[in-house]
Amino acid sequence: MQLPKEPSTKTPTSTLHGKRAAVVVFSYFPSDPRPARAAYALFRAGMTVDYFCLARDDQPLSETLSGINVTRFQLDKRRGSKLYYIYQYLRFLIASFLWVTKRSGYDLVHVHNMPDFLVFAAAIAKLRGAKVILDLHDPMPEVFITKFGSGSPLIGLLRLFEKLAIRFSDLVLTPNRAFERLFRSRNHNRHIAVVMNAPLERIFPLRPPAVREKSAERPFTLMYHGTLVERHGLHLALEAVAALRTKIPALRFNLYGASTDYLTQTIFPLILRLGLKDQVQYFGELSLEKIVERIEECDLGVIPNLKTPFTEINFPTRIFEYLACGKPVLVPLTEGIRDYFTDREILFFTPGSVKDLAAKIHFVADHPAEAAAFAARGQAVYTAHRWSGEEAKFIEEVSGLVGTGSRH
Repeated sequence: MQLPKEPSTKTPTSTLHGKRAAVVVFSYFPSDPRPARAAYALFRAGMTVDYFCLARDDQPLSETLSGINVTRFQLDKRRGSKLYYIYQYLRFLIASFLWVTKRSGYDLVHVHNMPDFLVFAAAIAKLRGAKVILDLHDPMPEVFITKFGSGSPLIGLLRLFEKLAIRFSDLVLTPNRAFERLFRSRNHNRHIAVVMNAPLERIFPLRPPAVREKSAERPFTLMYHGTLVERHGLHLALEAVAALRTKIPALRFNLYGASTDYLTQTIFPLILRLGLKDQVQYFGELSLEKIVERIEECDLGVIPNLKTPFTEINFPTRIFEYLACGKPVLVPLTEGIRDYFTDREILFFTPGSVKDLAAKIHFVADHPAEAAAFAARGQAVYTAHRWSGEEAKFIEEVSGLVGTGSRH
């Protein structure tokens, strides 16, 4: 999903104004929200920001976007085998190392995983005096266990790379408390700070929840948007929709996200097998502005994640996106989400249970006032973690790291 360009207005701080930052990420700009938001935050704080990332086919290899100096590396990023992931990562590591090294004068190098070892692209810059932030979006061992199983010797190697990468870094950032606990348990006495992923407030302005009109003729619309992969449990959500057809005759389920093998090989055939052609519709990948419009049209956001080593501790940003728009959201009962919400503030279901997922969907359809009350209480959690506050926390961490004195 495309992230809109940020305003280019600087509001320099006394500590970061005039300093230089390099950002390295094995992803795209500006469509990857977390690194893009951080880069714009550094720019608004007065830093010069150079950004190294992957190139889509329709993007120039070099340009300046809203003040961010972007250099892109052409690489066919796609899902594949473990060996193909390693091949892609190593090619990008070498390119990133050369890109960062040939430039001098950086005060900060901000590297986003995956992979963790990408942080070593900053090796020479660190010797020259730059501070290094490793932004651990996800724990790589848990992600790979979820994708490929726990029997691979690669998992032990990933844990070693994680440990070495964290030791190399001056500061580690991560997006939720469960991740922080995990990284601390494996890397004691390291400076690890939580900066949450939160929607851009100018794209997702806070809207008060409204009580849905209950009518047999009015469609009751579920929505899913995000990555279409097996661990996100869409096949279970389809089974729940099939179980509810007679109980909620006007039930609809709208899907949004880039096409994947899971979508074409599992979800589309399952829609046909369950006879859900009239209930389920796939709309492809949309911009954030369009996603906001679709959220406003839906009645319930559904995050049907399975319980895996990764999803158990993950916190999907989509939760905040639904709540910002005043919509109730149905989520799995997992550690990463329970850290922030009680069962009075959000609707939980038992991960992997089609029966419980269907029951909670039915509850929302039958109890619109109670559903709106859940959304209102959930919004209080969201407002405590809005991006404006998380950005201030991020800049405070960076200022403490590089904002005093001169590196030269």
